[in-house]
Amino acid sequence: MLKTLFSIAMRHLLGRRKQTLTTITGVAVSTMVLITTISLTRGLLDSFIETIVNVAPHITVKGEKMELMPVNLLERQRPEAVAFVDDNIQKQDREEVANYRQILNLFSSPTYRKQVTVASPYVASQVMAVKGSRNQSLLLKGVEIEREELISGIQKKLTSGDIALFEKTPNALLVGRTVARDMNLELNDQVTIIPASGISRQCKVAGIFFSGVNAVDNSVLVSLKLGQIIEGLPANKVSGIALKVVDPLQNASLARELERVTGYRCITWQEENASVLSLFARIGYIVFSLVAFVGIVSGFGVANILVTTVFEKSRDIAIMKSFGFSALQLVGMFIFEGFMVGLVGALVGGVLAVGSINIFASLPIESSQGPLTKSGFSMSTNPLYFLYVIGVTVFISSIAAILPSAKAAKLEPVKVLRESNL
Repeated sequence: MLKTLFSIAMRHLLGRRKQTLTTITGVAVSTMVLITTISLTRGLLDSFIETIVNVAPHITVKGEKMELMPVNLLERQRPEAVAFVDDNIQKQDREEVANYRQILNLFSSPTYRKQVTVASPYVASQVMAVKGSRNQSLLLKGVEIEREELISGIQKKLTSGDIALFEKTPNALLVGRTVARDMNLELNDQVTIIPASGISRQCKVAGIFFSGVNAVDNSVLVSLKLGQIIEGLPANKVSGIALKVVDPLQNASLARELERVTGYRCITWQEENASVLSLFARIGYIVFSLVAFVGIVSGFGVANILVTTVFEKSRDIAIMKSFGFSALQLVGMFIFEGFMVGLVGALVGGVLAVGSINIFASLPIESSQGPLTKSGFSMSTNPLYFLYVIGVTVFISSIAAILPSAKAAKLEPVKVLRESNL
């Protein structure tokens, strides 16, 4: 019986080849577009996380003290008293980490040695860079280059120059590629750095790097000592400490613990990039909702071909019922037809998606994808996305067959045969 139903279902589909092929093509194209779109959006997110984890600190100890001065100065001594400050205008304290070497010793202690792999102090300063008639406001970052190499792998990201030249050149700069392009800088060029204090310094380009993170490539690196001089910090103070940890994806609890033991605010890379990650999440919700909507459209195409089949084959269906085929068997036959159309279309779409993903990934173009600059498009080939889209498409195609199959099951053989031309 099942073999007979299968044979009849295949004859229905093959008997209307043009319409069946059109429906399968529509399902295949929609499947290909959805898989490619998901691959692009998820690939960009995965690429962003991978790049940030490899280039940026996992946790940053900021020069912001956690215990701020209370608003009510008398609260601790006399809870019932209230103090007011009227017209108190004073200079805002600069964010800085004092006695940073003691904190570095804490991170290298047995308590945190297995959790914190690298700790790199830095000094951040907003400066003006001038070369000839060109000038640009940018972030200058003073670092210990050996520790910075362990944080960002700066050596492999140099497009010209090297670390040895940086270390032996007085007032040396490692310049991000964006800055180098905007100011037309090349190796060994002289650049005037003007900090907020107004005391300018002549610096020399010892290297140009490209990390792929736009914010990083729009900055320059100098030695930690030079950074402290430019920012006006003593030798025992820095702007913050960058950390690499063993588990960068599960670092929130460690950051809160380090806040408690250091007294300074500790920010994870997820918190630093919360707005970008939130944007990716919203895009992901939109894309996955499109899967359902496009799948419904594909389902209407499948339902259309089956409704037409029921209309044209009503006489054959009546004969089948008169031969003893039950209504449930007829429903199963039409659902099987919808399943076959959805399955073939989805599988063809999956194959086409593999080709489109490879084409996008191999395009030799450099694109600025949000916070990143990449050569070609970042595409994800996670098989779960293929299974998800194919599964949803096949499911909706099968469900779409219920209405025409129910209509076929309700046909009365005697009435259909009486009204047909025998």
